Amino acid sequence: MLDLQTLRGSTLLQNGVEPRLFQRPRRGYNIAVDPLLIFVFLAVYLGMMLGRLPGVAIDRTGVALVGAVVLIAAGRMSLAEAWNAVDVPTVALLFGLMIVSVQFRLAGAYTAVTQRIAQADVSPQALLGLVIAVSAIMSALLANDVVCLVMAPLLVQGCRKRALNPMPMLLALACSANIGSAATLIGNPQNMLIGQSLHLSFAGYLVDGVPVALVGCIVLWLIIVRQYRGAWQGVEMRVDVESRELRGWQTAKGLIVLTLLVIVFVTGIVPRDVAALAAAAVLLISRRMQSREMLGRVDWQLLMLFIGLFVVNHAVARSDALTTSAQRLADAGIDVHQPPVLFFVTAVLSNLVSNVPAVMLLLPVSQHAMAGPVLALASTLAGNLIIVGSIANIIVVDQAARQGVRIGWWNHARTGIPVTLATLIIAAGWLWVRAHMM
Repeated sequence: MLDLQTLRGSTLLQNGVEPRLFQRPRRGYNIAVDPLLIFVFLAVYLGMMLGRLPGVAIDRTGVALVGAVVLIAAGRMSLAEAWNAVDVPTVALLFGLMIVSVQFRLAGAYTAVTQRIAQADVSPQALLGLVIAVSAIMSALLANDVVCLVMAPLLVQGCRKRALNPMPMLLALACSANIGSAATLIGNPQNMLIGQSLHLSFAGYLVDGVPVALVGCIVLWLIIVRQYRGAWQGVEMRVDVESRELRGWQTAKGLIVLTLLVIVFVTGIVPRDVAALAAAAVLLISRRMQSREMLGRVDWQLLMLFIGLFVVNHAVARSDALTTSAQRLADAGIDVHQPPVLFFVTAVLSNLVSNVPAVMLLLPVSQHAMAGPVLALASTLAGNLIIVGSIANIIVVDQAARQGVRIGWWNHARTGIPVTLATLIIAAGWLWVRAHMM
């Protein structure tokens, strides 16, 4: 059986404090055989898998929060224990980077960039390349979900004005947002969680993520160009989309803060969560941009999802149930402590329960030196497989539908499946090379 002390030793904080995930509660409680905890845990992850619970109007965030509240109300943990279960640095980092992304959104930067791309006097194939490149770069540094939210309707508008088929551009946007976000530890929520929990070097991870993202974007372009050859033309139509005038100073302010933030991340002179909060504070102090409006654009649903899952997963982790389950899987020939198996399980689980819950579930048994890159790349790239594989996909499909463009399951899967398989193979190959270089 995997010894808990081994897990503790492999994930110690840099300041020597034991991670909350492995801290024992003051009162002994054998949660491993507690029917209520087992029921809550299974119900929560059923909700993660289905996106809701049958018969009630409750989404993933609601399911996670209700599960956490049930455990607290039933006396399985105190409020203090529940608070200590939350990885505050990860939540702080996520919040701070959300504010940075909101700055660019309200400044009209996303709109200006997308409109210039759509109006570029280039061939459809070149336009596709521009969409992929810009989406991937912005997603690597900012929230990929916001990139998709803003760019999708504007791409439809641009394609309609040029009588182009918007389908390949929208699929490229969704897939490249996921691929690009895999390049850094701040590209998406699960990467932020992995980087904070396993204390990965921001600069060190770039060696793992950037080459995979770069080659993955090239492969994405090749696949879509091949699939849509001869099918680039669409119907010319005017689509009215809300747009924002570019605010030069606010955009410049955001760029200065983001640049300084990346420098701090790379050098590691200040903890990432503290730096992100400082950046958010600077941006919230403005003569023109209302803090109420900026805070109103924060994805509070995602933050609350993190908090709920932290509490539920902590209750299970402190009972040794996860390590026991991992050992049973190992006895059955599925040893998630081995990087290749962890890579495969992460990719599959990410499509079953979504990537953030999958990563939270697997982090306690991810102790190998390559566990961080394995989790980050597999969970992110697997998101392109089907529409519900990532929030970015869902946002693009929803925004497209509002503009009269229907992206069906087969439309997405026809591109998503080969892109996912190709990028996962690229990632696995690169990680194999990296492992043998260590």
